Amino acid sequence: MAAAADSGARVIPPAVAPAPRAMQAPVPAGETDKTLAAMHDELERARTRLSIPGVEKPFYIEYRLLDLDVRNVTASFGALVSSTNTRSRYMNVDVRVGNYHLDSSNFISEDGFQGFLGPSGQVGIDRDYTSLRQDLWLATDQAYKGAATQMSLKQAFLRSLTKPPEIDDLSQTVPIVRIDPRPDPDWTSRNWEDEARKASEVLRNFPQIYGTRVNYYLIYATQYLMTSEGTTIRSSRHLAAIEAALDTQAEDGMPLHNYYAVYVQRPGDLPDPSAVSKSLAQAGTQLMELRSSPLVSDFTGPVFFDASASGSALAQILAPSLSGARPPLSMVPAFDEIMDRMGGRSEWVGRVTTRVLPTSVSLIDDPTAPQFQGQTLIGGYDIDDEGVKGERVSLVENGILRNQLMSRRPGPDFQNSNGHGRSALLSEPLPLASNLFLQSSEPVKSADMKKKFLDACKEDGHEWCIEIKQMDNPALSSVSQQDFSDYLGEIAGGVSSGERIPLRMYRVYVSDGHEELVRGGHIEGLTMRNLRNMLAVGDDPAVYSYLQNPANGFAGTALGAFGSAQGGIPSTVVAPSLLLDEVEIRGFHGEPRRLPLVPAPALK
Repeated sequence: MAAAADSGARVIPPAVAPAPRAMQAPVPAGETDKTLAAMHDELERARTRLSIPGVEKPFYIEYRLLDLDVRNVTASFGALVSSTNTRSRYMNVDVRVGNYHLDSSNFISEDGFQGFLGPSGQVGIDRDYTSLRQDLWLATDQAYKGAATQMSLKQAFLRSLTKPPEIDDLSQTVPIVRIDPRPDPDWTSRNWEDEARKASEVLRNFPQIYGTRVNYYLIYATQYLMTSEGTTIRSSRHLAAIEAALDTQAEDGMPLHNYYAVYVQRPGDLPDPSAVSKSLAQAGTQLMELRSSPLVSDFTGPVFFDASASGSALAQILAPSLSGARPPLSMVPAFDEIMDRMGGRSEWVGRVTTRVLPTSVSLIDDPTAPQFQGQTLIGGYDIDDEGVKGERVSLVENGILRNQLMSRRPGPDFQNSNGHGRSALLSEPLPLASNLFLQSSEPVKSADMKKKFLDACKEDGHEWCIEIKQMDNPALSSVSQQDFSDYLGEIAGGVSSGERIPLRMYRVYVSDGHEELVRGGHIEGLTMRNLRNMLAVGDDPAVYSYLQNPANGFAGTALGAFGSAQGGIPSTVVAPSLLLDEVEIRGFHGEPRRLPLVPAPALK
């Protein structure tokens, strides 16, 4: 329920309100969904009657509601840790005063960031018409009062600027009315608790693994969007995932981990327990190999990213520069500093028609692409979270920047949305990638890529160079939240300058090409400049599926690539192997942890 309303706004409780004077965004005839009816009736009443004496009326009102069914099963070493089935509903109300050019949003006052979203909260799960209208009424009242205050502060701040920004706050769009079916969750007849037990039991074969969690997530979401412009949308999405984390320590005390993740659109498409066990055994074997591997020393030179690693690296490097939306106005200088430190500064704003990648390379984001070479792409959608039809966007053509991902928040280079406003759990929609494709008109065959890599190493006078076969994702590989927090604390200061963490990294010797697994290295300075001057692009594209993190401070930054099925935004990168030059690897210089004082008990 939303917080109780203050006095001032002249809207009476819905139970005694007169009928609305006009119909805005009518619910389609024959539709029996009480949620749509409650949203429509309360939005229409607010649109026509919401006012405060001496304050302009709202020009834009938006209701968003999320109906969520989640089945979550967690197991460890063959034992069930938890099993839950939850149903929840959340609402968010956005009320804006002003106009499309200048409104109450996109502003951070000294009181904090309050500009993007109106009040939000949890609502009843039984789709009751009266209860939902009551929640929406109170939330709308609160959002309008907040917008009026925010607008006053924003106007005062703008008057203090020598040259106020001329970019609009909200782009206009064509209203859409689309009511998709509302499916009931289909958990299938599979026994998910037994599957989690059986799959995780294989890790008992690795007594040196300290901790593990194997999580099954089955998610059904129905989203509602209704605006005073006339948009009315009900859409349903589903996702099924298995995410597993494994951790241990090397003999010298260095903490180590590995992870396994698979994402599909429906629960029935998840692999069976035997296939999951096989994959977990492989992850366990890799972790044991890493545990006994030597530390890597500092290195600067050519680095070869396998196709299995390039997608993750690109997701981190490209994310901040894909967005064309302008950042919010801020009275707080620390906000810009924080965004820079989190790797949230775009390097492509103002660079349209200039070269940003090699002339053979193109970059496309396509939410309408369902598959690639027979593999389902999880980042697709028809309509984005702002009610705009998703479009295929050619971002870079033959190395030249041509476009950017746009939500309804305009930017310096582009004004209108191209259907990339994305969010999760009713977070603020941001221009984020969906299915991102990196392609080359001059791809190099795999054998030739390896030769080119070794030749580059030899030319630089190196005995060995670095090949990366897997990048880390601490949101998945951390067994506990504390591990994730420790990781972020470790790299937060270096994200903006290009610090990235590989998981499986190999020394490749120039003399005979043999490989040696090493551990403990961080990549430093891996930025857009490395991509602009990459030495070669392979012909072996691979699909990398991941969940973008929608949290404030993460979304749209380099850290946004670290998400999980718990509220993440489904996304895909399709990219081949990449050969980059002048990449700096920093060996481990931290403090190892003390090993456990007593050996672990027997797992069998």
